[in-house]
Amino acid sequence: MKPELTPRERVALALEHQATDRVPIAMVCSGINSPAHAALEAYLQRERGIGVAEYLDPLIDIAGVGPDYVGVEFAFGCDMWGVRREPVSYGAGSYYEITHHPLAAAETLADLAAHAWPSVDWFDYSTVPAAVARARAQRDYCLMASNGNLFECAWYMRGFERILLDVALRPDLVHEIMRRVTVFWVAHFDRLLAAAPGQIDLVFTADDIGGQEGLLMSLPMWEEFIKPYHVRLNRVIHEHGAKVIYHSDGAVMDAVPGLIDMGVDVLQALQFDAKGMDDETLKREYGDRLCFEGGISVQSTLPFGTPEAVAAEVRRRIDVLGRDGGYILGPSHAIQAGTPPENIVALFDTAAEHRAQ
Repeated sequence: MKPELTPRERVALALEHQATDRVPIAMVCSGINSPAHAALEAYLQRERGIGVAEYLDPLIDIAGVGPDYVGVEFAFGCDMWGVRREPVSYGAGSYYEITHHPLAAAETLADLAAHAWPSVDWFDYSTVPAAVARARAQRDYCLMASNGNLFECAWYMRGFERILLDVALRPDLVHEIMRRVTVFWVAHFDRLLAAAPGQIDLVFTADDIGGQEGLLMSLPMWEEFIKPYHVRLNRVIHEHGAKVIYHSDGAVMDAVPGLIDMGVDVLQALQFDAKGMDDETLKREYGDRLCFEGGISVQSTLPFGTPEAVAAEVRRRIDVLGRDGGYILGPSHAIQAGTPPENIVALFDTAAEHRAQ
């Protein structure tokens, strides 16, 4: 093995459950919220004479790529599914929360057919090779395409409470929304991956199926209304030689065997603050068939712990999940406002230095 691997080599080896020079590091479905980013920038300038980009860029191993959007222009806050969001303040910043579900009033399959569904023709896939080349010119990154969030797209359009009622009362509507969402994402990734054969390593897919205490629906409901559509999507992704990295927050231990069965290669987020989530069990029971990404708590340790506690959690995740490869380290979600910059630095410094024991 080379003394120092490229990011792409490092991630590829980890996903083959092989040893690497250090644990791969990524910010998948993550980031640093603006107030925390500003505090980190000031801290790094003061303590090390560098900025956030100069600090993080050499450590991050996964970069995103995708086609240019050339389609319909929407009003501010409206996305291609017709979902509208508005900023809701949390004090130091704001999140964009859904204020309009365009399928909320749909009663029939004809109502669904009348909706203005997005088209893959709204994307210029011929730009993907240039996007890959730009990323490769920076570093030999592991490249990831996004977003493939099937059930989330469905409930964003329908409304969360309403679609859960539909699961029991109007399953035909749920299946038709899921079918149409899946048709779009299958065609999107088929074109995207075909545009740069062998160059895109991961495809990010998602559906938050867990809450703090357990799954958001029963396993039989998940098996009927969500899993088959991801099976179809994942099959296309795998046909192009890419691996599937799947995001879900929350307590998802009961669903892990089904996630493996539906074609997930990497389970992402790893919210160990949720009920029943345990790193030792995940590695012992599923680590031969599944890789992992995330795992450093943005719910407790990063915002409220000490730098020493953060470093200890990072070392534990590497020692447990990174044993014999199979792990990409990162925060479990966005690093929130108010997170001490010393804790963020402890995360990345420790990840860069610690080797699995």
